[in-house]
Amino acid sequence: MDAKTEIYADTLLSFTLPNRNARGRVVRLEKVVDDVLSAHDYPAPITHLVAEALVLCALMGGLLKGQDAQMTMQAQTQDGVVRLLVCDFRGGSMRGYADFDDEALAGLGANPSLPALFGRGYLTITFETDSGTGVTERYQGIVPLEGDTLAQACEKYFTQSEQVPTLIRVASRAGNGSRVAAGFLVQHLADGEEGRERLHVRMDHPDWEHVATLSSTVSHEELLDPGLSMEGIVWRLFHEEDEIRIQSSASLARGCRCTADYYESVLARFPPGEQEAMRNEAGVIEVDCAFCSRTFPLSV
Repeated sequence: MDAKTEIYADTLLSFTLPNRNARGRVVRLEKVVDDVLSAHDYPAPITHLVAEALVLCALMGGLLKGQDAQMTMQAQTQDGVVRLLVCDFRGGSMRGYADFDDEALAGLGANPSLPALFGRGYLTITFETDSGTGVTERYQGIVPLEGDTLAQACEKYFTQSEQVPTLIRVASRAGNGSRVAAGFLVQHLADGEEGRERLHVRMDHPDWEHVATLSSTVSHEELLDPGLSMEGIVWRLFHEEDEIRIQSSASLARGCRCTADYYESVLARFPPGEQEAMRNEAGVIEVDCAFCSRTFPLSV
């Protein structure tokens, strides 16, 4: 990876179109995806799924303000091959993993669809923000896991749960032993600039139709092009607009928050009798982190 590629990788860019009442995000992930996937020996369909989920997590998590704000995306089912897919975003740190039926997955072929992977599943999006008073405000929306891709399912989430017209595009490609994944999100804010209360939502608003039409032309090749910057993608789409406001880009990294100290603090909340029941023959409590596939032996 050359210097230019590094500049344009693992970066999230935010922008607004003030005259169109729209905001958007562009992201490209390389090392983040490789670092998350390196902790697991996933087959190709799950690798692709997790990479797409990480991109979506960055795009949606990037909508939040505040270093401690967190977004968690969870796709779950009781009758599908993928039992659980979860990832989260907090202050530019990301993590994710998938739990699935390996034997059932093998019977689906090389490129299984989202319905084939999840069956009758549902999508849960949770936003946690600090109100500024030290109190965490939590909002959670749950919708059926519908659509051919996770990106389409997330679009439906914003339409049904948030009433915010949203267009999302995600691209992913494997090659040379690594994977690059990228995405684009744009939303219409019905009552003006970002931060104001939404008084009404119109999916057929002329400004939104214009922005969505332009945004839908972004190609997988552009999103994945290592020589094309985030600003370059936005400029290609909206260079005829009167004004484009680009916010400073944010660097992204894999960040699992598991530590022995953290798990010890959690275990300390359990009564002594329950702690004893958790110990193995050596008197040690072993805690597994599903995100990074590490085991923490604790002697609390």
